[in-house]
Amino acid sequence: MRRVLTPANATAIAVAVAVLCVVFTAGVAAAADAGSVASASGSGPAAPGVAPSVSADECGPGDGTELVGCWNGTHYEESVNFAETDGLNETQLEALTDLTMARVEHVRQRPFKKDVPVETVSRSEYVNDTASGNGSEAFRRWNDQVWEALFVVGEGTDANSEIDSVFGGAVSGFYSPSQDRIVIVVPDGESPDIDPSTLAHELLHAMQDQYHDLTDPRYVGVTQDGDLAVDGIIEGEAVHVEERYAARCDANWTCAEAPEGDGGGGGGQEFNFGILQTVLQPYGDGAVYVRELRDEGGWAAVNATMNDPPASTAEVIHRNPDYEEGNVSFEDAATGGWETYADQGADGAETAGEASMFVMFWYQSLEYEYAVLEPGATVRENVQIHLDSGPRLQTRASYNYAHPVTDGWAGDELYPYRNGDRDGYVWATEWQTEDDAAAFRDAYVRMLTAHGEDDYADGAVYEIGEESDFPGAYGVERNGTSVTITHAPSPAGVLELRPDADLALPDAGDGADDGTDGDDGGNTTDGNGTDGDDENVTDEDGGDGTDGGDGDDGESTEGTTPGFGVAAALVALVAVLALGARRTA
Repeated sequence: MRRVLTPANATAIAVAVAVLCVVFTAGVAAAADAGSVASASGSGPAAPGVAPSVSADECGPGDGTELVGCWNGTHYEESVNFAETDGLNETQLEALTDLTMARVEHVRQRPFKKDVPVETVSRSEYVNDTASGNGSEAFRRWNDQVWEALFVVGEGTDANSEIDSVFGGAVSGFYSPSQDRIVIVVPDGESPDIDPSTLAHELLHAMQDQYHDLTDPRYVGVTQDGDLAVDGIIEGEAVHVEERYAARCDANWTCAEAPEGDGGGGGGQEFNFGILQTVLQPYGDGAVYVRELRDEGGWAAVNATMNDPPASTAEVIHRNPDYEEGNVSFEDAATGGWETYADQGADGAETAGEASMFVMFWYQSLEYEYAVLEPGATVRENVQIHLDSGPRLQTRASYNYAHPVTDGWAGDELYPYRNGDRDGYVWATEWQTEDDAAAFRDAYVRMLTAHGEDDYADGAVYEIGEESDFPGAYGVERNGTSVTITHAPSPAGVLELRPDADLALPDAGDGADDGTDGDDGGNTTDGNGTDGDDENVTDEDGGDGTDGGDGDDGESTEGTTPGFGVAAALVALVAVLALGARRTA
């Protein structure tokens, strides 16, 4: 299941590819080989594992599905003969789909096995289908702590609603592996124009499903980092094909322009940029990863990686299939009534991973104007770190998720806790070297003190006041290559969660804080004082056997692979650039 990033009504069988696709018309030159696929006519032997495209003379109605570059009698070099500015009727949509399928076949050098139905749905219908109670009460409370631990969603804000707003407001289309169909989201009250890039992207997902079965458990990450990692190959291949498709449109294909105002709920839509930039990571890094796989081993290397997906975002960020992780050491020793959520996540834990950790530190500059990644630089320069990416993409922005503060990631386990009305967590992290661990620890302390008012005292619990979005007490311990972070509403609560920690209460009296001060609670945003029934509506088959669902098993968005639209994506990018430009520390 998608425990953190899933749209609200995804069910237990939801595929791990339900992340966001932001389509940018960036105007950057594509890779030199993009789209350079020869047809069968006059071509030499095909590379191993690929099929050459047929000529126009070889493409006719009724031809079998074994032909590449020909679908339902439409050849990839043809063009549609109708205007799309006033919307598409059913016949025109079918014609556009046939042409796009033939072109995707040509670019990917592989035939589709069967037709892919394409439908449209209005923005309001999509939002209504996806934005409602994501998960059980226990899941929502657990998930709130995950995003609070990442300093992306503050206390008193519902993380699940923030996620829903990202999906509901900007998704422009999705492919449903469980239903073998594509749904394009169109603005309310407008004719169903189709963005060719969105259609090509989602058709590639359909092709992946036909060859690899995207409902297979290997495409469902157990953790947030695992989910994003799997998406690195799934979305990376889709973006890479889209890059090559766009290059052919620039070179010699007649391609329709994207409809104005497509996908994204209008220019006034607001997103939590911490969530947004986290879920975008597979689309940029993944595309570059797939491009390198193909350069080195052709489509066969991409197929092999699809069969054995990446296990961490670190593998995708650094484009290293042999990336080694370490063993995270954590033992639950909490006292005073604190308990984990055994039926959530991976035995109660989430793995944030390198991508999410980078965004955590970067987001402090964007949202709070704190220079955390590089304290000697301005806030603007800290924001720019994420925007300065070496590899370039043509169809969307490519962001940077690599930085010395997080490059040495070797593993992490984040355990949310509950104790009546009180919430807390213990986050155990492992790093490749002691220097890597020290770099992460120092950056984390910078983030704490930026939100707090006092200097950090080594070995003492640190407190952040109620005026912050992340109030409460924090303990930070480094032992060799391990860094462990503990959070509770009070300093005494930190020591209850980690009784063996080498931490002392802050100098604020005689420790009058006895850890029983549930009044500052850290509850979930609905103010509940209950801890829910350990139901997990999207728990996979094992789990606790309960699905606690909302009764929406038949929703049209089940097991989907949504994609963002142009308008929302550009609004997002412009907003980031504008903030970076005006914040100068």
